[in-house]
Amino acid sequence: MGKLKRTGLGLMTLLSVMVLAGCSGTSSKGADKTSSTRSSKTVASSKKRARTSSTATKSSSTAKTDQTNAHLLLTFMGDNTMGTDPKFNAATSLPTVWAQHGNSPTYFFQNVARYFQNDDLTIANLETTLTNTSTQKFKGTGTVFHFKGNPAIVKTLTASGIEAVTVANNHIYDYGQQGFDDTIATLKGAGVGYFGEGYKYTTTVKGVKIGMLGYQGWTATTADLTKIKTDIKELRAAGCQIVIPYFHWGIEKAPRPNATQTTLAHAAIDAGADMVIGSHPHVIESMEQYKGKLIAYSMSNFCFGGNSHPSDMRSFILQASLNVQDGKVAGSQFKVIPTRISSTSAYNDYQPTPYTGSEATSVLNYMNSLSPTLNGGISNQYFRLQ
Repeated sequence: MGKLKRTGLGLMTLLSVMVLAGCSGTSSKGADKTSSTRSSKTVASSKKRARTSSTATKSSSTAKTDQTNAHLLLTFMGDNTMGTDPKFNAATSLPTVWAQHGNSPTYFFQNVARYFQNDDLTIANLETTLTNTSTQKFKGTGTVFHFKGNPAIVKTLTASGIEAVTVANNHIYDYGQQGFDDTIATLKGAGVGYFGEGYKYTTTVKGVKIGMLGYQGWTATTADLTKIKTDIKELRAAGCQIVIPYFHWGIEKAPRPNATQTTLAHAAIDAGADMVIGSHPHVIESMEQYKGKLIAYSMSNFCFGGNSHPSDMRSFILQASLNVQDGKVAGSQFKVIPTRISSTSAYNDYQPTPYTGSEATSVLNYMNSLSPTLNGGISNQYFRLQ
């Protein structure tokens, strides 16, 4: 497993792309190009549905594309439910709060945007549809939720420096195929990359190609594991020097992963993934060091319109500093920024805000207690896997 060593961190740079086809946009982070391309659906699916792929072109301040030695700073967060369910109290819902603040594109992420705007790539889980359709998908009897947000809310992602999102989650089809298609069209039109549900996202900066994969990881069948292995192999063959899958999986409120999660995560790393990110449980789950690679099983909620006052508001931002040498990751360092999903503990105002002082220490201590393979090394200072 190896020990963790805390280190200082030098100047960060980079990131982003491989072109395939579609929409365009710009970014201040200096990524050369990005692409979201459709191949097949979720982990458990063998379907191959041909669709027009999308391409986002970003501005670049770095012209060289053949550099093989670089440092990349990547940022990850958990569930962003940028909408509401019609059954929720409209007076305290995320859309209402946004309207009360003039639909400002900077409202939600203003307390954390500095992390997103000063890295090379920021990745989130978009756990809502962005659509105007009112036709809900039947999701069975009992308590079910259908989340959707105003498509205009996509500008909060671009204004904050969030370049790409996974759409592989259990709410992306809440409004059926129309809702899904509208969401993809909205992201594409805004120049936000997307992956999951058959789409792969690639991005390049200074010659370093990164590939992102998204899966709904409810099972770990032979077909699931083969699909993951094949997808990673395809991205490597396409020139990706960094490959990271983002899974939606696990049991809600569970602080530790189940056997399906660990099987999928280990299989992904065995197949060549450089790290693994997860979400869905709505709480922080353990982190693991496996074969020198990091697994973050659940990033928890982030900008979360699913509850106006959840009992557990703890979350975190994960930053990964990756040293790429001769076309592969030669060293990794990680930093955790403990974050509450609201600027206040009294209720959810949908403004993720970093903890400070003893509250930050408490969250880090809790995360370390869940994560024995990291040997107490989880910190808001950079730590290195060995």
